[in-house]
Amino acid sequence: YQRRVHGVPQISVIMGPCAGGAVYSPAMTDFTFMVDGTSHMFITGPEVVKSVTHEEIDQNGLGGPAVHSAKSGVCHGTFENDVVALNQMREFVNYLPSSWTDPAPRTKTHDTRFRDCSQLDRIIPDKSTESYDMLDVVSAVLDEGSWFESQPKFAKSILTGFGRLEGRPVAVIANQPRFQAGVLDIDSSVKAGRFVRFADSFGIPIITFEDVPGFLPGVNQEHGGIIRHGAKLLFAYAQATVPKLTVITRKAYGGAYCVMASKHFRGDCNYSWPTAEIAVMGAKGACEIIFRGKSPAEMAAQIADYEQKFCSPRVAASLGYIDAVIQPSTTRRRLCEDLDAILGRKRMENPPRRHDNIPL
Repeated sequence: YQRRVHGVPQISVIMGPCAGGAVYSPAMTDFTFMVDGTSHMFITGPEVVKSVTHEEIDQNGLGGPAVHSAKSGVCHGTFENDVVALNQMREFVNYLPSSWTDPAPRTKTHDTRFRDCSQLDRIIPDKSTESYDMLDVVSAVLDEGSWFESQPKFAKSILTGFGRLEGRPVAVIANQPRFQAGVLDIDSSVKAGRFVRFADSFGIPIITFEDVPGFLPGVNQEHGGIIRHGAKLLFAYAQATVPKLTVITRKAYGGAYCVMASKHFRGDCNYSWPTAEIAVMGAKGACEIIFRGKSPAEMAAQIADYEQKFCSPRVAASLGYIDAVIQPSTTRRRLCEDLDAILGRKRMENPPRRHDNIPL
């Protein structure tokens, strides 16, 4: 177990049974993958569970790939067989440096920063209540064919994965409006927080695509510790010293806006698209509180006025919260230019202490 905390990227691939104390060896590595049909992970097996708690369950139901990839979050991905798993690992390691002292490997590519990305100008729906697929944004900005997603079945309201910009590996965190409107909850905060920590540990630049309406409200979330778990993501972004580039595509509300690599947490370059709404909360919700009791016509006028005064990205730009309002089609070029300017020149260290105390 001790070797699991050393300074090289560590990956576990579970191809068979893994039970008892042995499960903590892969659990301590940076990424854990499982093979469908042959792999299982659990502390105590079905027979022990039945004898102690009288619950009846088989190995797959207790600790199979489907459970750990979608429910527990232990597994970062599953593969249909051993051959596919090994081939995917060969692709995956090409995004990672050999150690924390080495740069991530840059590959040759003919996909330049000047590639046509005009589809991004039409990707955001006219109505803010309509969803879209953030993967379409990510794939349009990154080099063609360069996307390796981490935990695609877990906490689907946020995307985490590796890609490239002109051959350079980058770590991508993006809210996913297709699931729960891209809201942050306990699972998505933990998922993204650990991914940010990994990227920062090994010097991989972080690209954040933001469309977040806030933290998920509810008794279960509050009693489950959303304050503590949400703080993990905030802590990770705040402590990260690698280049941090953020693009706000649409909603950026309240505390969730601050958490997602905002300028207030040492973001290097923060952009917004013209469709961005940056505010404490949405115009409709805010006006229903402030102007309670107004007629529908008066309420509609107040909402329009609130949107103009407080939700426009140009208001945030005038306050220095974002660096520029950009056309979506220029996003790829801007990010590539920023990486050219920042990589190799950024020197930032956190105040010294023995180690940090992230809110576990």
